[in-house]
Amino acid sequence: MANSDDNQQERLLRRLRDREAVIGIVGLGYVGLPLMLRFIEKGYQVIGFDIDPDKVKALGEGRSYIKHIAAGKIAAAIKAGFLPTTDFARARDADALIICVPTPLNKYREPDLSFVTGTMDELVPYLHAGQVVSLESTTYPGTTDEELKPRIESRGFVVGKDVFLVFSPEREDPGNVDFTTGAIPKICGGVTPACREAGVALYAQVIDKVVPVSSTRVAEMTKLLENIHRAVNIGLVNEMKIAADRMGIDIREVIDAAATKPFGFVPYYPGPGLGGHCIPIDPFYLTWKAREYGVHTRFIELAGEVNSAMPEWVVSKMVDGLNQRGRALKGGRVLVLGIAYKKNVDDTRESPSVHIMGILRHKGASVEYSDPHVPVFPRMREHSFDLRSVPLTAESVAAYDCVLVATNHDGFDYKLIQKHAKLIVDSRGVYRGQYDNVVKA
Repeated sequence: MANSDDNQQERLLRRLRDREAVIGIVGLGYVGLPLMLRFIEKGYQVIGFDIDPDKVKALGEGRSYIKHIAAGKIAAAIKAGFLPTTDFARARDADALIICVPTPLNKYREPDLSFVTGTMDELVPYLHAGQVVSLESTTYPGTTDEELKPRIESRGFVVGKDVFLVFSPEREDPGNVDFTTGAIPKICGGVTPACREAGVALYAQVIDKVVPVSSTRVAEMTKLLENIHRAVNIGLVNEMKIAADRMGIDIREVIDAAATKPFGFVPYYPGPGLGGHCIPIDPFYLTWKAREYGVHTRFIELAGEVNSAMPEWVVSKMVDGLNQRGRALKGGRVLVLGIAYKKNVDDTRESPSVHIMGILRHKGASVEYSDPHVPVFPRMREHSFDLRSVPLTAESVAAYDCVLVATNHDGFDYKLIQKHAKLIVDSRGVYRGQYDNVVKA
């Protein structure tokens, strides 16, 4: 059934370089949608696949469901030939298939590859010789050749001759205007050298710099190192924050002072915990896989423990602040500012703000939130709040026993909040200096 003629690769490379290739992007979220726009911008025809019919319908009508991606860009992409669909049979029309689906953890905090493997199983019947398949979803080393390669070869294809398989990790930073999709260097590792060549040809047309590496496992480990590096350093400053707090020292002033050193120090800032789809999850992918090799990643796991404890620590600071003012958390009214996982975006995945809301509700507080980027509390697997964002006015702020700065959106009027709030718990370092109604957490 397979066709291993070298002309398959030559034809694929030519179509990619001449921008005649049809690009299939599977998963139209925070990674897939910007990537689609970049390929469209460079003149490719793109088919976008997603299992959510509501998303596909919205895109087909030129609407965006991601705040930092303007609807006008989606409408322009549709006009340029972008085709969103739930029909995976259209994968047979693609020269390249790029998989951008979630890689969460299961309830035991172990890797859940069901989205990746399920997607590949959906695509396999429609694969054809002369295609390049790229996995962008963050995962443990070995996923591409252990999970995807056998599925492709179950059709009788030879990876590296008929179908070209690569891993090229996403590096999106939602809302970052300084580093857009095309400007962020792209790591690319192939199962074989021919695979890598096809992967480089795929991305070199739309990404300013492509960085080839020797294997898919190197590419997979590279992505984990990037995110674990950040998680570990945030864990360090979160731990130092607690020590500094006990000593009456402002950790953010310390970090700013240390950052004046022109070498050997990179500033990381503490917060209420880790959020987003990558940093809170990726360390578990490595520690799980490392156990297969008899390696216990104690350093990484310790950082994870510190970061995971931050929501409880923030709540404890709130309890102390209320107690000092003769109030109790139980029965009190708390307004959480920002439920997105970071400033100026609408992404609530793994948000520590939402975890804190769950703790507060469990402890008997009445909890509401304000977030200009998330007007209605979204559907989540672990948390359910029937809430809408509260408008910030002098009267609304003054009505709460405590206001928690959980996400430091630029859109908040921090002067108004400080002037009218009874108590502010600041977990993001918004308020520098000393204020009678501000507790730093």
